[in-house]
Amino acid sequence: MRRLLPLLLLLGAVAEARESGFALMSPETQAMQRDDDANPAMLWVEEGRALWESAGCSGCHGDVAGMRGVAARYPAFDAAGGGPVDLAGRIAQCQEARQHRMPFARESGEALALAALVGLQSRGMPISPPEDPRLAPALARGEALYRERRGQLDLSCGQCHDENAGRRLAGSPIPEAHPTGYPLYRLEWQGMGSLQRRLRNCMTGVRSEPYAYGAPEYVAIELFLMRRAAGMALETPAVRP
Repeated sequence: MRRLLPLLLLLGAVAEARESGFALMSPETQAMQRDDDANPAMLWVEEGRALWESAGCSGCHGDVAGMRGVAARYPAFDAAGGGPVDLAGRIAQCQEARQHRMPFARESGEALALAALVGLQSRGMPISPPEDPRLAPALARGEALYRERRGQLDLSCGQCHDENAGRRLAGSPIPEAHPTGYPLYRLEWQGMGSLQRRLRNCMTGVRSEPYAYGAPEYVAIELFLMRRAAGMALETPAVRP
């Protein structure tokens, strides 16, 4: 424990130095996220509660409160697939293998609702990516993709979210791109969306061809981003402009 204490203190200091996109929002939008009665994402959470029972999740996992801490540990290594799987992918695996049914489609309302419900159980907990050496190749790939220039604008994720974080682009502040609140409700979308949806938006924004939903490239990027955000508090389901 004595050896761990300096590391925990260091992680806390690093987490405090970083900013969630929440810090860049207007007071009105911040208030919307803080108040569960005003947060529109809670509509999906309530749908997720109903699905937890009707889709058979409770039959294996019991009360959803038992999922506390789960979302903070994803993506995680999937032995069957030989690589990382994100939370949405794991939920889909559960549906297919344990419930003997086709999983809900990626980015469907049902898939987002279940992911938001599970994510809510870890709200306020620190992001704690697994220290699994089997994830090292995917982690390296995710970082490479994050720093790779792409599209007609020849821009990388890092150029915006590392080098220019806090500045403004087309009148909007550039966040540090910490994935602390997904799936989240985005006012621009007037609906819920996953991190993969946001990554696709960024790719099309720089005039680059996005990957298909569920692509291993997105999972690798999420793995890197979650490692980069280690120690920061989960906000799921967050609200963003």
